[in-house]
Amino acid sequence: MRLTLPTILTLFRIFLLPVIVVVFYLPELHPASARWSNIAAAGVFMLAAATDWLDGWIARRFNMTSAFGAFLDPVADKLMVAVALMLLVQQNPTPVMAVTSAIIVGREISISALREWMAEIGQRAKVGVAWVGKLKTAMQVVAIVVCLHQRDVPELRLYRIGEGLLIVAAVLTIWSALVYVRAAWPAMRDADSGKV
Repeated sequence: MRLTLPTILTLFRIFLLPVIVVVFYLPELHPASARWSNIAAAGVFMLAAATDWLDGWIARRFNMTSAFGAFLDPVADKLMVAVALMLLVQQNPTPVMAVTSAIIVGREISISALREWMAEIGQRAKVGVAWVGKLKTAMQVVAIVVCLHQRDVPELRLYRIGEGLLIVAAVLTIWSALVYVRAAWPAMRDADSGKV
């Protein structure tokens, strides 16, 4: 197994997950940190999201791809989003947060399973990353950063904006799932009829 720079960045992104959790809950251990802990959690999440973009760019630009990196990168992305959503739902257990988070995490699990099945039958390329999937990821990151920040600016209900963006992200999540299922549907139909 080759440890390339993109893979190291992906491992660093996974390492940042417990850091986000610790920083998020720091006010419970150290009440004085309540003034800045959410901002710090949002900053750590943004750093993790930046490494996601950077590792992909370096891998493509300098041909530093590896099988381990290709496996680990989407796992790190999904863990990053799932952990952040878990924190947000625990902090603010509203129906909006619970439903949007369930949609996003449920889609990630479902599409990962679909991709694994498509790979088993040799048709993984048909469910490659689509532009709507990239847009969905970008919207999730923006929404999560705004919600993690959790500071309402006077005359600007920032957290409510974050919730609204999370709803948009959930809609894009459903849309992207439908795009992938539609792409995989012929293979599913052929499998049912014994052609695969």
